[in-house]
Amino acid sequence: MGYRKGYFKKDGTYVQPHFTKTGSKSYSGKNNGCLVLILITMTIGFAISCSDSSDSSNSNCPTKTCGDFKTQGQAQSTFDSNRSCYKNLDNDNDGIACENLPKNNQNQ
Repeated sequence: MGYRKGYFKKDGTYVQPHFTKTGSKSYSGKNNGCLVLILITMTIGFAISCSDSSDSSNSNCPTKTCGDFKTQGQAQSTFDSNRSCYKNLDNDNDGIACENLPKNNQNQ
């Protein structure tokens, strides 16, 4: 609330001092559109930056796990064909894929 001093109008009449219910004169409701536009732009920018773009480089790689192979040799040959695609087959990064699978037994 602001207090307005008494003043004379152009027609010569005097207006008594009184309290007013106006807000700050520096703020106008016309700027609400700009604020909404800025918030929408920030929201869209945030959504784009948080999108899962890291998977796009590996989109041509099939998903294989150790459960997809019967022997370690099969998993190893697949791993050796493309190590960057099948890096999840080698959990300890020692170059040997699916060490928990049984080895190839050609004698049996």
